[in-house]
Amino acid sequence: MMIEQINTNSFTLALMLTTIAGLSTVVGASCAVMAKISNRGVLSLALGISAGVMIFISFMEILPESISDLQNVFADSNGKLIGLLSFFIGCGIVALIDRILPGHEHTHCAHVPDLNRAESCEANLSMKRQGIMLAIAISIHNFPEGVATFISSLNGLNIALPIVIAIAIHNFPIGIAISIPIYQATGKRSVALLTAFLSGMAEPLGALIGGLILMPFWSEAISGILLAAVAGIMIYISFDELIPSALKYGKHHTMIGGVITGFILMALSLELF
Repeated sequence: MMIEQINTNSFTLALMLTTIAGLSTVVGASCAVMAKISNRGVLSLALGISAGVMIFISFMEILPESISDLQNVFADSNGKLIGLLSFFIGCGIVALIDRILPGHEHTHCAHVPDLNRAESCEANLSMKRQGIMLAIAISIHNFPEGVATFISSLNGLNIALPIVIAIAIHNFPIGIAISIPIYQATGKRSVALLTAFLSGMAEPLGALIGGLILMPFWSEAISGILLAAVAGIMIYISFDELIPSALKYGKHHTMIGGVITGFILMALSLELF
């Protein structure tokens, strides 16, 4: 059963978890500018696990629970239809943001930079401009992601924690992608880390704004609609970003192994907890 009201404690916890997910961008940036990252296979496996967690929990937990709650408010057929429409709207929101971002066709390439030659995806642009534009694009992209993480966090730690961990893993290579060109261009770790930090903070900002807007209108129907949209957002991110990134970091079977591992981990966690 979904919560029907947002209280101060749940709001604070959801904002805290979303902030943690956003701060993992800084962790990735720190590793990029302060240490050499060599084990791409481990990162590929981690991204695969992250995708598996998000896909499994979206289809096996979030979407069914959303439809169930909507069927409590509306007729059975109408509740299912509203839930499915909300799911596809969630997919569409992220797809639209991807399309309207400046240079969106380069963004996914830049998510997984060549760690030995950071300028490989944007050879015709300055390193500094590449990093700044990527940070802006990812900040815009992170905003609805923050709302999604926030809404999930309001519905219990059993749903929130796997998603927060998955988003945090997802944000780690993004921090690398942002910081490498900035650091190469300026030679200043502080500038690279600050840029990654500001980009990561788009997630809790999205959570804060979304939460404040939703608080006066929160109901079981709105909760169900938003959770279905969250499932759509998570599925789109998994197939559009996490899986392609995992493939670029490692081998096909490494990525598949990570995805299946993510499925198994979520199945066990839902069964045991």
